Amino acid sequence: RYRPSSLTSDPRSVECEQEIATALFFGTPSCNTTMATQASLRRELARKTKPIPCYAVEQIPAKLGGEDLYKSLATVVESGKAKLVQELEIPARDAASWVVKAGQMWRICCHKGPQVADMNCWSLDNPMEHFYSSKTRQIHATHLSTGDRLWSNMPYMRPLATITHDSIAYGWDEDGAGVHDVIGSRCDPYTHKLMTGDESHVCCHSNLTRQALRDDLTESHVHDVLNVFMCTGFTRDTHQYFTKPSPVDVGDYLEFLAETDVRVSASTCPQGDVSLACGGGGEPDVYPLKVEVHQLPEGFLEQAGWKP
Repeated sequence: RYRPSSLTSDPRSVECEQEIATALFFGTPSCNTTMATQASLRRELARKTKPIPCYAVEQIPAKLGGEDLYKSLATVVESGKAKLVQELEIPARDAASWVVKAGQMWRICCHKGPQVADMNCWSLDNPMEHFYSSKTRQIHATHLSTGDRLWSNMPYMRPLATITHDSIAYGWDEDGAGVHDVIGSRCDPYTHKLMTGDESHVCCHSNLTRQALRDDLTESHVHDVLNVFMCTGFTRDTHQYFTKPSPVDVGDYLEFLAETDVRVSASTCPQGDVSLACGGGGEPDVYPLKVEVHQLPEGFLEQAGWKP
C-alpha cells in the first residue's frame, strides 16, 4: 500500500504525492500520467523511501528473568559461580555433538589456533524442531552477538538458546563484514561438485551428516548453520557473499544459555579460518575447537524469574 511522505520521510511535494496516489489507486491518468510514468513513480518511491525494518526487535517477547540477569551470565564462569560439567574437543575437519539441559551454558572455545565452526542445534525431545537461521537473521541481524537468540523453525518459533557472551565483539568493519553469521548455509558436497565437477565430502555438511548419523538422526536433520567465528559479509558492488580470515584467536569463545533441552552439533570447517574461498584450492591450516558445558547454581536463574 502506498504510504504518504509523512510516514516514509519522502520529501516530495503534496501535489506529486496526490498524482502518485491517483495513478496507483485508481489506475487513471492524472497530470498526464501514463502507465510508463506510473512505473517510473513506483521506482522513485522505492528509491526514496527509507529502509523499513521488517521486524521490530522491541516487539519480541522479553527474556524471562530480564536483561540484567542475562548480562550477569557473561561473568558467571570466570567468577566461579558456574561449574564445568562437561568438556570435549571437536577434532579438526570433523564434527562432534553434545547435550545441554535447559538452564545450562555452553561455550565453543578457540584453544589451539584460528578456526571457525558450523553449528546446528535441535530440541532434544523433538529433532524436527531445530535452529532456524533465516528467521533468526530477520529478527536480529546477518551476524549474531551477545543478547541475540537462536530461534527455532515453524510452527515452534521459540528461542532454543541465547548468546550470553561474545569475546570477539567484532561489530562491523569498513567492508561491512561481521562475525558469527547466519547468511552462509555451510560448505557442502553438492555445491562443490556443481562448481568443480569433483566429488568431495571434506566439508561441514558431510561432517554434520556423519555426526547426525552417529546420533541416530539423518542427513535431512542437518540444517542451515550458525557460522561461529566466521567473518563474512556482502560485497558492496556485486552484493556477493564474501569471507575474510577469522579474527578469532586462542582464548576467544562464544557462549550460550540453553533455553530448553537441546542437542548441539558443530563441525570444524575444513577451510580453517576461511582465508581461502571454498573450492578454491590450497591447503588451509585447520585446528580443533573445545566445547565446555557449565552448570549454574541451583535456583540462580529461577529466582530472577527465568524458566525453560
